[in-house]
Amino acid sequence: MPIHVRAEPGQVAEAVLLPGDPLRAKYIAETYLENVEQYNSERGLLGFTGTWEGKRVSVQGTGMGCPGASIVFEELIQLGCRKLMRVGTCGGLQAHHKLGDLIVALTAVPADSTAMHLVGNEPHCPTASWSMIHGAVHAAKEIGQSMHVGPIVSSDVFYNPIEGQYERWSARGVLAVEMEASALFTVAALGGIGKVAGVQAGCLLTVSDIVVEGVFTRISDEELRAAVDRMTRVALATVTADDHGDD
Repeated sequence: MPIHVRAEPGQVAEAVLLPGDPLRAKYIAETYLENVEQYNSERGLLGFTGTWEGKRVSVQGTGMGCPGASIVFEELIQLGCRKLMRVGTCGGLQAHHKLGDLIVALTAVPADSTAMHLVGNEPHCPTASWSMIHGAVHAAKEIGQSMHVGPIVSSDVFYNPIEGQYERWSARGVLAVEMEASALFTVAALGGIGKVAGVQAGCLLTVSDIVVEGVFTRISDEELRAAVDRMTRVALATVTADDHGDD
């Protein structure tokens, strides 16, 4: 049994959604899954397994930031998880973004120390699994959900003191900033410390803030819940579908 995700093999599904907020994990499980069983509450990292349209799915809270989240990713791989889909919120970095928009991440600029430690600080581009990207785009189109597809950045800091950094990221075409995806993509690509083959990782994000052109705007709680619901439906369809292509 892992140290932080206190589950036995078989209690966690092969496919798992990964919200940063453990209470969002609880909400997703109670709202979307049937026959739900809670398998973890260690350190407040709530984890649940149930079924969605007859297929087993787990939802596991990761907390905020790459260091802690990477522990969860590693332990889920130890428990047999092979499809890891982050479902989180982000700051939109493009002027055309609207609050509540859906972003499908292709890559995550590693503006964090965790992903770089994992590769010995060599040049590295954390990248989502193609099957998860393609599957998410396909699932979103099936339900008429518009989306933005492109690179994001994972940062170590939420309250960023570096002047002009958001604007520089925006000018380079980065769509959004969040705090966990670069570690997720890296851990999955490496197969965790056990070097497990075939681990897939993806990341869907809801734009909860807009942080461009010197203005900060924040989504309302009601709008955020509706946007998270839309994102969750896309995520569930993605992780329970047959693969849409090779990595």
